[in-house]
Amino acid sequence: MSPALQELARSVPQADEVVRVALRMMAALIIGTVIGLQRELSHKPAGLRTHLLVALGTALLVVAAVNAGMQSADVSRVIQGLITGIGFLGGGTILKLTQEHEIRGLTTAAGIWLTAAASVAAGLGKFADAFIGVFFALIVLTAVGKLDGHLRDRNERESSDRHRL
Repeated sequence: MSPALQELARSVPQADEVVRVALRMMAALIIGTVIGLQRELSHKPAGLRTHLLVALGTALLVVAAVNAGMQSADVSRVIQGLITGIGFLGGGTILKLTQEHEIRGLTTAAGIWLTAAASVAAGLGKFADAFIGVFFALIVLTAVGKLDGHLRDRNERESSDRHRL
């Protein structure tokens, strides 16, 4: 058998391995869909596709590291690099609007980062951890987001009332 065929034969996983990897990748896709849809429905710049790609890429790198037989310290370094890299990606979503003296995009950056974190858990097969984290993220993005909007509106009204006096 040629070396190329030998390499291909060695890289074909067993059925149980395919199922394990597929479940972890599907969990990451669910994570990306849930958070991405919430952001999309809120008309935020980083929506469904961005969160799906972050989730899938993150889980893929973790699964590949684990499947390559890396020791836990090496997998930890892969995860550290991922989280740092996702931080830079999220940093690109943050805008400082000089004229309005405000910063926009922090929640979007945090959502991308959380999508990656939950996808790391999914890539490690820690599905309960991943989905519990996403559940709490949805609470923060929806319920706490509404409360934050009400507080901002109240502060703006009070500020404009002070300026009129």
